[in-house]
Amino acid sequence: MGNRRKLLVVAHAPSPNTLKLREAVEQGARHQDIENVDVTVLAPLDAGPEDVLACDAIILGTSENLGYMSGALKDFFDRSYYPCLEQTQALPFAYYIRAGHDGTGTRRAIESIATGLRWKRMQEPLICRGEYRDEFEDQCRELGLYMAASLDAGLI
Repeated sequence: MGNRRKLLVVAHAPSPNTLKLREAVEQGARHQDIENVDVTVLAPLDAGPEDVLACDAIILGTSENLGYMSGALKDFFDRSYYPCLEQTQALPFAYYIRAGHDGTGTRRAIESIATGLRWKRMQEPLICRGEYRDEFEDQCRELGLYMAASLDAGLI
């Protein structure tokens, strides 16, 4: 049991569609073929530095609000930044944005904070742009699966 890895998903889901995306990430991460990964899914206001310090990788999710990340995700970063700064360097992370527009400002903000934390981005951000489409859920499911599978295989 000591070799189990921990994947943390911190995602803001203020609407039915963003909840579907968070659930899709979780479904992918909990795929039946993933054997040695424990998945914890938390809303940003329920997550804190102790959760980040306990994980081996993290997936972030947010809506785009006025060209920026959700206030809830920003609050999570505000509370977690300094307690995690020296202890989570090189933490593997990925993220998705539910963007009604282009997601540029939100991406820039997340990248800036993650760079300050010295986290290691594992793939290009998933930006679900424009009108909601069911394919966003498939993309989020893949994101969860790839991160969990990478942890399970010891690649990250």
